[in-house]
Amino acid sequence: MTVQLRPHHLLCLLTYVGKGYTPDFVVNYDLIAKRLSSGEEIEVIDGPDDVCQPLLCEKEPHCWRESVRRRDAQAALDVGKLLGMEIGAGTRIGLDAALLLRMRTAYAQGVTQEACRGCEWSDLCHKTAIEGYRGVRIMADQQHCC
Repeated sequence: MTVQLRPHHLLCLLTYVGKGYTPDFVVNYDLIAKRLSSGEEIEVIDGPDDVCQPLLCEKEPHCWRESVRRRDAQAALDVGKLLGMEIGAGTRIGLDAALLLRMRTAYAQGVTQEACRGCEWSDLCHKTAIEGYRGVRIMADQQHCC
């Protein structure tokens, strides 16, 4: 199996510390964090993904908004540049400790934060990065990093 993620969630996973929109969202994301931490591969998709699932029952889920699609496009460009590959629907990424460290270092240095502008979670994510990613729930190979 793979964890299906939209491009901007490649950034969100770096700083996920167990906070989210609703209790159901957090429960779902915690399950995804365990899957990723145990080595499950990521498949990039367009539109709502495994993280979005608990929000899709809302009357007007933000997952479909144009602002979120722009966030995806920017994240795909930035992460793709960092990894030296094109990021788009169908791209597969295997997280390991070295890749997570590389991605977290780039995020902390501001290299991949452009897509996060205007996101309601950006302050929390920025603080998490500045504090050395303490408390993050996604760790490749169950190792601590950063």
